[in-house]
Amino acid sequence: MSEFVAVRRHDDGVAELVLDRPKAMNAVSTEMARAIGDTCAALAADASVRVVVLSSTAERAFCVGADLKERNSLTDAELVQQRPTTRGAYGGVLDLPMPTVAAVHGFALGGGFELALACDVIVADETAVVGLPEVSVGVIPGGGGTQLLPRRVGAARAAELIFTARRVEAAEALALGLVDSVVPAGTDRAEALALAARMAANSPVGLRAAKRALRLGHGMDLTAGLEIEDAAWRTVAFSGDRAEGVAAFNEKRRPNWPGR
Repeated sequence: MSEFVAVRRHDDGVAELVLDRPKAMNAVSTEMARAIGDTCAALAADASVRVVVLSSTAERAFCVGADLKERNSLTDAELVQQRPTTRGAYGGVLDLPMPTVAAVHGFALGGGFELALACDVIVADETAVVGLPEVSVGVIPGGGGTQLLPRRVGAARAAELIFTARRVEAAEALALGLVDSVVPAGTDRAEALALAARMAANSPVGLRAAKRALRLGHGMDLTAGLEIEDAAWRTVAFSGDRAEGVAAFNEKRRPNWPGR
């Protein structure tokens, strides 16, 4: 898709969104942020994509966050002008309508960890080091971190992590719920793709509707949440996928999902 972002398509309906600026450990420049946003928009509109895996070609990092060298050269006016582009990158990942899995190794710091937090599931390998250290350089997490982290680990834990700016290694990250699984070093991408393939074997219509209900219902009171779930149910109950799923179950065969 661009010099810094690539898409790899797999036969099982999984698309891999690859952060590909290895010499800078995937530091997110304006150009890279624009590429992430544009790529996410294209993937969101592609009905053939059932699950997206967010991965990295950098050997030592998933993503080290904002390109601070570029930021240091920006005037205040240029920083204001850049803001919608950077928000478009993080929001693009967050708003993908299909399930998303982050494959994390090495450093995932600041905006890099926020890209992972924007995914539904985070698979990390034993080398992973995650954190939101923005206050140590005079800013705050601005890619969704102040909102996404407390939804994962609770308000007090998120406050401690953000206020101290500390980095968390893989084992502790798993214990705290910052990541969802820890796998042997060098296997994060393979494990994330395998997990994505298991997801992608299910109904595309069902996957998107379930994600919509999970996302919209989070934080709602139970009554409101159940109404959101019911609305999502109605989008699948009369779909071709539902008809095929029931038929395949009764005929004891694997479904051939029409995806509509």
